[in-house]
Amino acid sequence: MQIVKDNGPITGEHIADRLNLTRATLRPDLAILTMAGYLDARPRVGYFYSGKTGTQLLTENLKKIYVKDYQSIPVVVNENVSVYDAIVTMFLEDVGTLFVVDAGSHLVGVLSRKDLLRASIGKQELTSIPVNIIMTRMPNITTCEKDDLLIDVAKKLIDKQIDALPVVKETEKGFEVFGRITKTNITKAFVALAAEDL
Repeated sequence: MQIVKDNGPITGEHIADRLNLTRATLRPDLAILTMAGYLDARPRVGYFYSGKTGTQLLTENLKKIYVKDYQSIPVVVNENVSVYDAIVTMFLEDVGTLFVVDAGSHLVGVLSRKDLLRASIGKQELTSIPVNIIMTRMPNITTCEKDDLLIDVAKKLIDKQIDALPVVKETEKGFEVFGRITKTNITKAFVALAAEDL
């Protein structure tokens, strides 16, 4: 990289000569540096230093990851199910957030662990309380779409202090839920990004 920084644009042959290597030996290294974004290459001109820092390259990569690349299957319950059934569903599906839909399968609410815990403290009969009594309702639900940047969704999770967002598609009758993004999905994306860098 220093040779390219000091002498760019410079051909692969000239770089190889300076290092006393063959062009074939150097080719994989130049390919990696170019794919990583540290070097740029132009035919018949040669290699030159892009000037981008590791942080800038990471930021560029983050802006290429979309919700649709990492979303998972949503766990939904009907608005008329009991709090007890919602708790059972949450445990059986091993999720921290349930999305509540109406008879037409449109999003009407969200249930978090906190909502269900709050409802279960006290002397109410959990089998007789419908979830629509305790859920967070529209328009107080933060949503995202499949073409949103994952980094923007991560900011929403932090700002709202929530664990998951429904991935929705807007229709004439409301929002259809067809995915979810959780802190785990975002962690997987960042781990995959780091693995690519290595």
